[in-house]
Amino acid sequence: MTARLNLFVNPASTAAKAAGHFGLASKTILQESTLPAATQKLVLLRASQINGDGYATDVWSKNAAHAGEDSTRVNLVAAWRESTVFTDAERAALELTEQGTRIAGAAGGVTDEVWANAAKHYDEDQLSDLVILIALINATNRMSVIVGRRGGDYQPGHLG
Repeated sequence: MTARLNLFVNPASTAAKAAGHFGLASKTILQESTLPAATQKLVLLRASQINGDGYATDVWSKNAAHAGEDSTRVNLVAAWRESTVFTDAERAALELTEQGTRIAGAAGGVTDEVWANAAKHYDEDQLSDLVILIALINATNRMSVIVGRRGGDYQPGHLG
């Protein structure tokens, strides 16, 4: 099945311009943040899995592997709570990602406990970057799911 719509087919369209801004914002975080690159990719992958975005799950799992991430860690992101391969800081970021992604289903959104745990591991700039990264991937996942973009054909290293 092909995607219902290509948001970038007309580069001059308002949709293509707006989607491009999402990409530039994400690129800024991915390239300039002091948030560890491995953590960034784990966060992007986990949110994409939760949101059922096959394309982004393909992208971020392949990019993580391409960047040298251990295949066991990539494969266990969906079961991070039941795994021993993630640091306490990564666990805090993954929990923040899950609660930030499941806002509609989570009573009260992100709990103070989850926020405080993340704040033990990341400074204010890193927390800010984490919040923006989670928000951007959720918006991007939604665009991808709405238009029906499929995963499987992504070539590693193209994005982030």
